[in-house]
Amino acid sequence: MSNDELVESGNMKMGWARDHMPVLAVIREQFERDKPLKGHRVGMALHVEAKTAVLVETLAAGGAEVAICGCNPLSTQDDVAQALDTRENISCYAKYACTNDEYYEAIDKVLDFKPDITIDDGADLIFKMHTERKDMLATIIGGCEETTTGIHRLKAMERDGALKMPVIAVNDAMTKFMFDNRYGTGQSSWDGINRTTNLLVAGKNVVIAGYGWCGKGATMRAVGLGANVIVTEIDTIRALEARMDGNEVMTMKEAAKIGDIFVTTTGNRDILTKEHFKVMKDGAILANSGHFNVEINLDDLTAMAKSIKTVRNNIKEYDIGDRRINVIADGRLVNLAAGDGHPAEVMDMSFANQALCVRYISENKLVNGVHAVPHDLDMYVAKLKLEAMGIEIDELTDEQSEYMCGWECGT
Repeated sequence: MSNDELVESGNMKMGWARDHMPVLAVIREQFERDKPLKGHRVGMALHVEAKTAVLVETLAAGGAEVAICGCNPLSTQDDVAQALDTRENISCYAKYACTNDEYYEAIDKVLDFKPDITIDDGADLIFKMHTERKDMLATIIGGCEETTTGIHRLKAMERDGALKMPVIAVNDAMTKFMFDNRYGTGQSSWDGINRTTNLLVAGKNVVIAGYGWCGKGATMRAVGLGANVIVTEIDTIRALEARMDGNEVMTMKEAAKIGDIFVTTTGNRDILTKEHFKVMKDGAILANSGHFNVEINLDDLTAMAKSIKTVRNNIKEYDIGDRRINVIADGRLVNLAAGDGHPAEVMDMSFANQALCVRYISENKLVNGVHAVPHDLDMYVAKLKLEAMGIEIDELTDEQSEYMCGWECGT
């Protein structure tokens, strides 16, 4: 495509997403009127695709200057990136299939922009500021983090006394993790797997590693597609919950022998390793729905392989002698590296939280550390979403409120 064709394609995608993100539209109207971000620079490392672009436009509408790069080498959509880069007060440094060096060069370009507020998806901007770009910490007033994996990193930094800026854990808002992580990851992961493999899920053994909110979503959709689902877990309560929800539960060592499709959702490393590869079925399919590409140990698999070849777009076959193992999107985030990411309707709530939290940071002086999303902002996003869906709910009467708050009335 020519540059003009890329921009046209990106604008078309952004228009479709914008039409299906009514909550963010309300916030954008407020931002355009009040200009709460005037004078602020926002640096972002997110998946550069259409829904993200709507968030970027919203921040710019609020008066901010914005610079954005990708947070995953395979999740950028070049047409959206080109379209964003034509917008006033927006600079985009993302491109699809960038090298590792190019990835971090783009992060440096965002930091060269000298943002005073950051938005991260995986904490790469913040990590870079705390290691190689410590000069940035003097002017940063706060940041937002989008993912479970990023929050884990930030809380580890906080425990070690290493976090030198305030960060709002946007991922932990109820209107984020209960919907984005469950319904968004669940649907978009299988969208990526299905469009890439074009194989039937019904009747297959699907192994889901991890039964957090992302794992629950991936499990729910696998069941809906007719799979027999096996869950692996390290948490006793979640393992019990997975079983009570009707799934098989076992160790990965046992699940590896019988799985047809594997989906990792843990946020941890080495979920699938050499000990699992050597007992897998011929033709097993591996996909990762965790943020970083460390859940499937590709170093182990590469060392075992007699040959590696691309057998279908975005699928590599590792021939380990007596069997072949297929990996989707090089073990990177399958819903974005092999699909279009979460549906616009769930990102509407996630990015509404981001926009409101950026405004909150700009209006409040926060101490260093990981902060929860203010409860009233979380509930405001839920209220706007219900209104957009045309749903009204009941309210407590005065008598009901008094009853719930009192103790005098017994049996």
